[in-house]
Amino acid sequence: MIIDDIEIKWLGHSGFLIAPKSVPPHCVPGIPKKMAREYRLAKKAPGTRPVAQARPATQARTSNEVPFMKGDVNIEGKNLTTIYIDPYNIHDDLEKADLILLTHSHYDHCSVADIKKIIKEGTRIFLTADCQSKIVRFNVPIKLEVVEPGQELVFGSTKISVLPAYNVDKPFHPKDELWVGYLLKINNLLIYHAGDTDVIPEMQKLTGYKQHGKKLVALLPVGGRFTMSAEEAVEAAKLIKPDLVIPMHYGSVVGTEDDAKEFKELCKEENINCKILEKN
Repeated sequence: MIIDDIEIKWLGHSGFLIAPKSVPPHCVPGIPKKMAREYRLAKKAPGTRPVAQARPATQARTSNEVPFMKGDVNIEGKNLTTIYIDPYNIHDDLEKADLILLTHSHYDHCSVADIKKIIKEGTRIFLTADCQSKIVRFNVPIKLEVVEPGQELVFGSTKISVLPAYNVDKPFHPKDELWVGYLLKINNLLIYHAGDTDVIPEMQKLTGYKQHGKKLVALLPVGGRFTMSAEEAVEAAKLIKPDLVIPMHYGSVVGTEDDAKEFKELCKEENINCKILEKN
């Protein structure tokens, strides 16, 4: 789904891809077909780079420059990036990541095999301390940064708050492990990925991030056993008060599509806007 030019894709389980919506050059108003074709061909050539600034008509384009189009990393001067959260059992042909966010070290959230599919030279990974020992050396240079609850991070134009995620009445995600969820702030869109968690008091603070003109999307686990059940997730949504809530952590490992459907029905009863995403 697309909100304010940001695409949110559910990759299954707790995995998400968040990226600027890609617009083909020939669909951008005012772009001549010849220039669009030149762009597509040039993008395939090694060593090319997009040109964000218009040049004088008398100045020729150099051989390693590609005409800048909406859909590149920079959209209308805003530096947007391709972000993955907890990729697990993903396809092989997904776009490469600028940033990967890992919530904790469990195999269905910190999957080295899946990380290998999406890293490129310079990919940054924000991860909890226990994930670090699982991340083996890759064939391309990447950057790791250990995070814990309470940190405020910046990646390009995206601001990220690192928030706590833990169980209250279950032993699977102890609070003292310092495992996390993430709140992404991309222009006027806020996206909260709760991580593996129960309903916790810290969720109530999320309402303070909402401001006039900003939209808050909450990605909440609903599969039960290790995290919140559908009923508990509705209680979390009532605390957070998002503009939209999307269920996750079901369909593999634990939880079924029925959990997501039950969650949606319960949200409807509470006048909470809920959408179940198709797996990509």
